[in-house]
Amino acid sequence: MSLDRSLKISTTSAGKRSVLSRQERIAKLVADKKFDAKKDKVLGLAKTLAGKG
Repeated sequence: MSLDRSLKISTTSAGKRSVLSRQERIAKLVADKKFDAKKDKVLGLAKTLAGKG
């Protein structure tokens, strides 16, 4: 028995993420030298847009 086309989940329907996860944000901020693990807190970080590339 096959699934109806309307019930199949498309992998492209998830769309593009607009913000990064906490781990991705920290890595980006460390790379930009805007985050110091010794001084700054992990919680309450500003949202970082997921830019191109």
